Amino acid sequence: MVCRIYELNELRQYKFVVVLSLYRGKILLSRHRERSTWETQGGHIEQGETPLEAAKRELYEESGAVEFTIEPLCDYWAGDEEKGNGSGGVVFVADIGSLSELPNSEMAEVRLFDRLPENLTYPAITPKLFARMGCGTE
Repeated sequence: MVCRIYELNELRQYKFVVVLSLYRGKILLSRHRERSTWETQGGHIEQGETPLEAAKRELYEESGAVEFTIEPLCDYWAGDEEKGNGSGGVVFVADIGSLSELPNSEMAEVRLFDRLPENLTYPAITPKLFARMGCGTE
């Protein structure tokens, strides 16, 4: 898996959003019910949805964030170059002010981290995106 980072609006065709979330000065990651690894909030952009709308929806669904500011950071592409497949998306940064209970979704829990843990769901992508934000790799 390869991850490339682009300037915002450079790709123009987006399939996914990724949200890099901070809460009380720490990184907030989610754990999927079917995995033991940690991941950012995000997912597919639904039909008729803008990337920002998708990012807000995914952030709530996968973390329970109810009060937050959210801003776009950059574009990214992730895929397998040898197989010639992959897709692009927009990366957002969210500063969360308040969390509610985790909604009934595919996520089992959320946890705060001082830095990115080793057991990431997407180890080829997540550290690069947090490095672009200037956080998570120290």
